[in-house]
Amino acid sequence: MEVDRVVSDNENVAMEENDKSATEQGAGDAVASNSGRARRRSKKLARTNSKEGNVAAPLPKYRSWKNSRRPRNGHGRGLPKKGGAGGKGVWGLPGSEMLEEYAEDENDPNYDSEAITNGDVEFKQVIVEAEPEEIVRKSEPVILEYFEHGDTNAAAEDFLEFVTAKRSHLVCETIIEIALDHKPSHCEMASVLISDLYGRVFSVKDISYAFERLLEKLPDLILDTPDAAVLLSNFIARCVADDCLPPRFVSNMSSLQLNPPARQSIHRAETLLSMKHGLVRLDNIWGVGGGIRPVKSLIRQIQLLLKEYLTSSDLAEAMRCVRELEVPHFHHELVYETVLLAVEAINASVEEQLCTFLAELRRCVIVTPDQMDRGFLRVLEDMSDIVLDVPLAYIMLDRFVERCQQKFRLGEAVLKRMPTRGRKRFVSEGDGGAIKDHVLKLRE
Repeated sequence: MEVDRVVSDNENVAMEENDKSATEQGAGDAVASNSGRARRRSKKLARTNSKEGNVAAPLPKYRSWKNSRRPRNGHGRGLPKKGGAGGKGVWGLPGSEMLEEYAEDENDPNYDSEAITNGDVEFKQVIVEAEPEEIVRKSEPVILEYFEHGDTNAAAEDFLEFVTAKRSHLVCETIIEIALDHKPSHCEMASVLISDLYGRVFSVKDISYAFERLLEKLPDLILDTPDAAVLLSNFIARCVADDCLPPRFVSNMSSLQLNPPARQSIHRAETLLSMKHGLVRLDNIWGVGGGIRPVKSLIRQIQLLLKEYLTSSDLAEAMRCVRELEVPHFHHELVYETVLLAVEAINASVEEQLCTFLAELRRCVIVTPDQMDRGFLRVLEDMSDIVLDVPLAYIMLDRFVERCQQKFRLGEAVLKRMPTRGRKRFVSEGDGGAIKDHVLKLRE
């Protein structure tokens, strides 16, 4: 190999351009001297084979293009070849195996003739329906939870997770069956739930079919719930009033051959729907129970309950009426009215009846100790007003508390708040503060 000095054509072109620019821009002796002393660029060395007569091609004009991907011919946008799919060990673009148009080669040694990606396999959506027993089993906790929170939207979302269109009538049937064993307020919640689920979980046909099945097995339901026929008629009439059932459903069922309890239920539903302003009255067919009622209405019912108990002396009936109030948070008002009635009565037999009533409430855990103490404390707080109407209020209250203390235990807060002695008007000043006996024996 020999090293030859080669002058590129580019250098000669550059010299000519410099001469022309100097001649056009300058003038005088300075311009002539600059044109005579044209600079020559440094010559570059190139390696050539001595056996070959060809001279090596010159290097590019710009050294910055050395590692550039731009084509030398001036064409192209500088993008990688084959869109980045070329190169050693590369089988295509990254992710090309996920494209729909990607087809496998039958000659590929890894080709699987039974693979689902060959195009000869067709997929169809198959909805697996749960068994009726499973739907009933899953529906029960959802309904019981709804009775606690009362949110129909949450219940609907829970039902839609496992209920299909063909088995949705089982949900309506289960709601009514569970409500038959609960109190009227839960029956009202069940009617509201059926109305809200209509069109979302089940249709008119599903509700009609559910009532038909319930009417068929009504004789078995009566064994567990004796009032099942009456309650089912209320549900049918309420669904018609809520536009969940067409009115012709009742007339169509009355023309069929039904068992005696079912016929009785349908006949009662017809009566409810045919009475004057029946659809409006059916909104309160289950009554207004629980904390929904106004406070004045609750107080009035408590007073009537106590007066009825004093008249009949039926303790079991009184306990049942207290449970039907469904206001455990308002039982302190029941205790307050009981103590106030005992103070105003000024009668030993009435006091004994009311004391027995409170003792039974405490024994059956219908009224909690906290509610019992709050009722007595409310009476003590209002004694300044009560004594204006009942002058013997302090003496009657002291005697009634002693009776109650003998049958059940009162809280320490009540005993500490109790007055230690009667008022001055009932105390003899000349007897050293002794209470007069004839006052305590008043009206006994």
